[in-house]
Amino acid sequence: MSRRVLLAAPRSFCAGVDRAIEIVERLLSEHGPPIYVRHQIVHNDHVVHRLERMGAVFVDSEDEVPPGEICVLSAHGVAPDVRENCERRGLRVVDAVCPLVSKVHAEARRYADSGHLVALVGHADHVEVIGTRGERPDATVVIESPEDAERLDSGGKPIAVVTQTTLSLDDVQATVDALQQRFGNLRRPAADDICYATQNRQDAVKQLAEEATLILVIGSQTSSNAQRLVEVARNAGAAAELIDGESDLDVELLDDHKTIGITAGASTPEELVEATIARLAQHGWDELEEVTVAREDVHFRLPREVAASS
Repeated sequence: MSRRVLLAAPRSFCAGVDRAIEIVERLLSEHGPPIYVRHQIVHNDHVVHRLERMGAVFVDSEDEVPPGEICVLSAHGVAPDVRENCERRGLRVVDAVCPLVSKVHAEARRYADSGHLVALVGHADHVEVIGTRGERPDATVVIESPEDAERLDSGGKPIAVVTQTTLSLDDVQATVDALQQRFGNLRRPAADDICYATQNRQDAVKQLAEEATLILVIGSQTSSNAQRLVEVARNAGAAAELIDGESDLDVELLDDHKTIGITAGASTPEELVEATIARLAQHGWDELEEVTVAREDVHFRLPREVAASS
């Protein structure tokens, strides 16, 4: 019996994650430990534990960082009051915020300052959304669903829409449509806020689901985009499971599946994908084929504090 593995492309690290991890690695190399990082640099336990072994210290608040030390801001972004507090405490801030997230922050400020109510489409408890809302909290409301959109009271203000970057166009479409129906013309950024990597990885999963009856998504429970890949796979008609890529595979998961798809969230390192492929091969799934839906060649520049030391 032929047992196939279909490997999604693109998968794993996006440019923003690559940049954030490289920043911490370079700081550790240049300055030595400890290097303090506010919040998990990216939402992947394997990456966080590796950096901790190198000397990174992850903290929930900048208040935990000793004065004068380096404080790296994670890829997900922070509210302005966090930066102000870092400055008050004499911390040396290094910005590892994804440039796509920074772009959304700038749009939120611009819309709010021009008299709009900013409808921020996303998950209210996600760290990225908390940071974006913090730009103009009195003029920003988080909209999580079409139902939220239908209940929104704009107070007579025109509506401008920005979105959490780690949601795809499909994820936000129904909510944005509901806002459009309720309020008519919406102001939106000239270019979509949606992260290219989020959309590409979801598109790849949909293509996998055309043949694969089981899709394994490699990522951490804390990763919003990895969790969403599982949902996308199931919505496309495949069985799907989130696995960490480090633990032993539950062989019972594989029963009755001749074709298995593999993908990984944007904060999952490729080495965990390779380890999963090797485990599947041990169990007889040794026919590997890559399914490519897009080519990614995006690279973000390092901040000057790091680039200058390279």
